[in-house]
Amino acid sequence: MANVFVVGAAGNVGTRLVSKLVKGSHHVVAMHRKEQQQQDLEGRGARTCLLSITETDVPTLASAIKGCDTVVFTAGAGGASEELTNKVDGEGLEKTVDAAIAAGAKRFVLVSAFPDAGRGKKISDTFENYMRVKRLSDAYLAESELDWVILRPGTLTIEEGTGKVNAGYAIKYGDVSRDNVADTIRAIIDNKALTHKIIELTDGDVPVDEAIGKFV
Repeated sequence: MANVFVVGAAGNVGTRLVSKLVKGSHHVVAMHRKEQQQQDLEGRGARTCLLSITETDVPTLASAIKGCDTVVFTAGAGGASEELTNKVDGEGLEKTVDAAIAAGAKRFVLVSAFPDAGRGKKISDTFENYMRVKRLSDAYLAESELDWVILRPGTLTIEEGTGKVNAGYAIKYGDVSRDNVADTIRAIIDNKALTHKIIELTDGDVPVDEAIGKFV
């Protein structure tokens, strides 16, 4: 059982993750930026924390994380402006890493981006910046003292999760349901020995726990 602090808990992956973690008997603190998101997150069994990743500072965030041993960062600007991407996916991640260390958390799971995202398509400057920021954020976490795991999912879909995935250090690009992403994060948290791995993820044929178990 872990005490998990989720940044981006009100997002499409975050809400699914909260439910799966609570069902797995983990204690969850769900960070959200809108008051109207509180009721849903509490209904899923989480304790809530109203903070904006773009407006908070490291000491405030560290105070919120205090008592949690694991931090999950699944927040994202969602393809918005370069400025917001920089603040959320870049500066937000860096603040969260620093806050986790200050709070005494040991494990950190980052939902990042698949390197092949957008390949073969016309790439906008905004998307190019998004991929650059994601890469720099991965590096920032990997250089930290935390026990980290970086998850790089393929194109996210709203399909119902099958509970089966393809996970590897380098795999062919493809789609993955948000439900399967959330379940994979849950499996990573359940495997306490899993650390310092970068895992690419798509939908596949292997049960999630089996797929993640091979990295331990």
